[in-house]
Amino acid sequence: QVQFVESGGGLVQPGGSLRLSCVASGFIFSDYSMNWYRLAPGKERELVASITGPGIVTYYADSVKGRFTISRVNDKNTLYLQMHNLNPNDTAVYKCKTAYSGPDFNSWGQGTQVTVSS
Repeated sequence: QVQFVESGGGLVQPGGSLRLSCVASGFIFSDYSMNWYRLAPGKERELVASITGPGIVTYYADSVKGRFTISRVNDKNTLYLQMHNLNPNDTAVYKCKTAYSGPDFNSWGQGTQVTVSS
């Protein structure tokens, strides 16, 4: 069963940093590109960053370029999102998922809440 467990969120002041983690299970992690998404109230789900199985970064949203870094450690089945210089527009629930959305890969984790506020 494919599962994702996100962690690392919290309340941070503008300009602060956080590192999110996503532990995946139920599939061969290194075979799949992985994405970070975020969902903010009143907004559509946004793809934040994407990374291939071997660790090549293929995408950052314009809104996070230069501030966020996606990475992965395949031996630990873990995906990361390092976030710097956070601002209130980054407030959202952050979730990870495989880029592939075929059968058995449609489940989502609960996500981790990031709140940027003074």
